[in-house]
Amino acid sequence: MKLRGKRECNSCGARWSYYETGEITCPECGSIRSVGLDDPTTHTAGTRELDLTGVRAAVDDVPLQTLADRAAEESRRYLREVGFVHAGELEPLDDTVLAASELRRVGATLGRVMQVSDEESLYFFELLQGADQNERPPPDAVPETLFPERGLAVAATVDSYTTDIRRVFEERERAVDRALSSVTAHRKRIEALDGDVPPAEAERLVRALRDLSEYLRTGEETALARVGDRL
Repeated sequence: MKLRGKRECNSCGARWSYYETGEITCPECGSIRSVGLDDPTTHTAGTRELDLTGVRAAVDDVPLQTLADRAAEESRRYLREVGFVHAGELEPLDDTVLAASELRRVGATLGRVMQVSDEESLYFFELLQGADQNERPPPDAVPETLFPERGLAVAATVDSYTTDIRRVFEERERAVDRALSSVTAHRKRIEALDGDVPPAEAERLVRALRDLSEYLRTGEETALARVGDRL
């Protein structure tokens, strides 16, 4: 969406940035009446941070299935506010969003099954430990039974990120459109297979998208060339 992020309160005259606070109410007097001081700018990024401290604190107190449900819900809350354009600028794709997307799916899966294998349990705890630290397990650590969760997490994140690319780069050169089309085709293939692809394949899509992002943010031409090589 496009909005005027620099605000001035009609009641007390205070100024603040919606880009930083994510709030339309005046931070000084609480009024909801304000005016924008800048031009409308594309902005999709939220202000919520992923915090799994409370979930981890309950590790010894609740069953794994309950813990998995809590992790999934906390990740879901965070993902509802995730966007990749801050005040008109495309942001890099970090591992927090990818890990949260995967933790939401792994948590939901383990929360509803009757039996969880040791391998699945260890993987869940590895995700839980690192997701809010911008870390996620490497592709070769994913249990085969959880391949779909990794694949669908990647596909969902790629879909959101490419949507924001199209928002902020409305006029695109042909090479960028070709790269976007290739990324989208691979994303749709993963979705068609319900995410059940080798994690290394899903990871190639992540790296290709990051290469495309690097080109759009920095103009580094070798990054754009790598997109086709990876896919």
